[in-house]
Amino acid sequence: MCRDKRVSIFIAYITLLSFVSKGIHAFEPEFGSTRVVFQTNYGDIEFGFYPSVAPKTVEHIFKLVRLGGYNTNHFFRVDKGFVAQVADVAGGRSAPMNEEQRVEAGKTVVGEFSGVKHVRGILSMGRYDDPDSGSSSFSMLLGDAPHLDGTYAIFGKVTKGDETLRKLEQLPTRREGIFVMPTERITIHSTYYYDTKMEACEDERLSLKRRLSVASVEIEKQRMKCFP
Repeated sequence: MCRDKRVSIFIAYITLLSFVSKGIHAFEPEFGSTRVVFQTNYGDIEFGFYPSVAPKTVEHIFKLVRLGGYNTNHFFRVDKGFVAQVADVAGGRSAPMNEEQRVEAGKTVVGEFSGVKHVRGILSMGRYDDPDSGSSSFSMLLGDAPHLDGTYAIFGKVTKGDETLRKLEQLPTRREGIFVMPTERITIHSTYYYDTKMEACEDERLSLKRRLSVASVEIEKQRMKCFP
């Protein structure tokens, strides 16, 4: 009986561990279908958004992308193992802004803090002491930073281009106060975006077109055979 009790306790313990493990990994936010690509002088970086986690932040950043706000901007901060931070659009671009870009770049968004963890590749909004002061500067995490969890708004994650981030981490830097900054300008020459759903539909359309083409050839062969 004691043996049966120990077995029952062991099974309950394993079940609990399984439940806890699932709970830890359950909060993996889903990507939206949009992908954004920053084309830098060291390679491309692609990222996706978490609209269910930070909808207002995603809307604001994506609007700036659509307006071309990040074109000619730069990474003003590269702290190896910590963050690569994109400058504010208003002060980081080398090209002048039009009125629509200026208006959007001047907006701030409410701090949409969540339970998502700051790990490598995560996109996290920059801000001042005011939790609702995030504007257009954001960081791409170069390592785990649990001290940022719950206090900085996560809104997406890098999906391609980690090799570009690793190149940035190897660049020479200088320290200015709390910031570790590259000694040369890391320019975002241009940006573009696309929808993965549309891309999937295009793949399906091409696949269907190929199948129909093959089928039409077979039908013609059968027609010639049966009705010469």
